[in-house]
Amino acid sequence: MTLSPSAQKVQDALTERGFGAITVVELPGSTRTSAEAAAAIGCTVAQIAKSLIFKGKESGDPILVIASGTNRVNTQTIKALVGEAIEKPDADFVREKTGFAIGGIPPVGHVQPVTTFIDEELLHYDEIWAAAGTPHAVFKLLSGDLAPMTGGRVITVT
Repeated sequence: MTLSPSAQKVQDALTERGFGAITVVELPGSTRTSAEAAAAIGCTVAQIAKSLIFKGKESGDPILVIASGTNRVNTQTIKALVGEAIEKPDADFVREKTGFAIGGIPPVGHVQPVTTFIDEELLHYDEIWAAAGTPHAVFKLLSGDLAPMTGGRVITVT
């Protein structure tokens, strides 16, 4: 099966990081939202590792929060961890800093290093699912692999 260029970029990043056994799949249904992804995959919404990009208000640096699909991120927590106010960036910023469009942002394969935080609640599940570069591409992984895969810090996001 041939992957779209963005999904292939994620597959390549997984392989480069030593996770080549993980396979990116493209589905006919949308996986843009956590609920859509869970329905298309057949898992719970909580098993969806949603990738949210924030922007440091002063630095302009991208910040990735990988949260359980059921959780809302407490931005005050992220602000305290990065040492500056954060804001939701526009779609152009997200694409420029990650190389991906909103609705398909993966945990790996970004065009530049991104400070990453991981929702500790994702570790309650053996298997989780993450976006893989497009609103139709995903991959399954062991929750314990997410931190070593991304270099992210596990935190309480709610």
